[in-house]
Amino acid sequence: MTTTTDVIAIEKDHLLQVYRRGPVVFDRGRGCRLFDTNGRSYLDLISGVGVAALGHAHPRLAAAVGAQAQELLHTSNLFFHPLQGELAARLSSLSGLPRAFFCNSGTEAVEASLKFARRYWRSQSQPTRTGYVALEHAFHGRTMGSLSVTWDDHYRAPFAPLVPGVTFVPADDPAALRAAVTEGTAALIVEPIQGEGGVRPLGADMAAAISEVCARTGALLIADEVQCGLGRTGRPFYSEVLGLKPDIMAIGKSLGAGVPIAAALFTDRVAASASFGDHGSTYGGNLLACRGALVFLEELVDGGLMAHVAKVGAHMEARLRDLATRHAYIRAIRGAGLMWGIDLDRPAAPILEAALGQGLLVNRTAETVIRLLPPYIITAAEVDEAIGLLDAALHAAFGGPRT
Repeated sequence: MTTTTDVIAIEKDHLLQVYRRGPVVFDRGRGCRLFDTNGRSYLDLISGVGVAALGHAHPRLAAAVGAQAQELLHTSNLFFHPLQGELAARLSSLSGLPRAFFCNSGTEAVEASLKFARRYWRSQSQPTRTGYVALEHAFHGRTMGSLSVTWDDHYRAPFAPLVPGVTFVPADDPAALRAAVTEGTAALIVEPIQGEGGVRPLGADMAAAISEVCARTGALLIADEVQCGLGRTGRPFYSEVLGLKPDIMAIGKSLGAGVPIAAALFTDRVAASASFGDHGSTYGGNLLACRGALVFLEELVDGGLMAHVAKVGAHMEARLRDLATRHAYIRAIRGAGLMWGIDLDRPAAPILEAALGQGLLVNRTAETVIRLLPPYIITAAEVDEAIGLLDAALHAAFGGPRT
């Protein structure tokens, strides 16, 4: 029998060492719970970093993926198949953006977004309009283009020089944004709620400035909704909450509920600049991925899951704000729906180990923030259980009251 020690040892010998993993091996899941190779249960409040929106081993998703595997997995984009158009139409209805390009991950969706922002201006006979403006604390991915608009030097420095022409401005400084976005800017890229940067929703003043500068200069707006979109906040996309109207939108993570798929969505105006051969993906939008995404969207929209996220998300917010009143080192609770950050006045790393000991999976980001991205199917009772476990983990890590 392969042990946890065996798994860790073989990875150490053969995998590129770019992940700092927790010392646990998961081999099955059900709903909002994961089980390790020793049979211990963990309540999952990270869902594969916002991916497992339908939880683990969702019956409809498992049946659909299994059935599709029995029929046809992949044909390449050299030919038509019946699911890409159906999925694109559903995404168009949900987002108001009529064109989709399918790929495999959020970083690829951002990469496509950046490429087609430049392609648009070249089609408008403005080939020198190539600059990008991004926000401080932004995280848009790890490929060379998406990394270039990612702010944290921890991610950037080992791979410099990156794509030139990127300007970063504070995410709470409308005046700095107005000065940075000019007639030389191809696109402004923003996360309506910053994820890796610490679960930071954009403020209303900044959102208004974004709309203003794009209207004034013509700069395209790219909304990176990879983490906060597709119902995660109880709304289809958080851009609409802020009154933003993107020209291009990057989506991913929850779209396949665990099956790798992402997309860049476009207005007709931007899409009209594309020509055959401008971009491509071998795996993007294959039948298996599209089938998983269609099941997710059916559950989200037709099955009432988005309304559930809004309701249970409000319950989670109330429980988190109550938790904050009992621990003085909690500086802020930020987020919406089922996307929350608990900002501490100290490094949050000790909480990960303490929570794991309690049978709870959480994540740390931006050094001091405990990030919670539970499956959309989580119940109010499971939220209550999770807050109790988190309270115990806080007490174990830092002391203080425990209820």
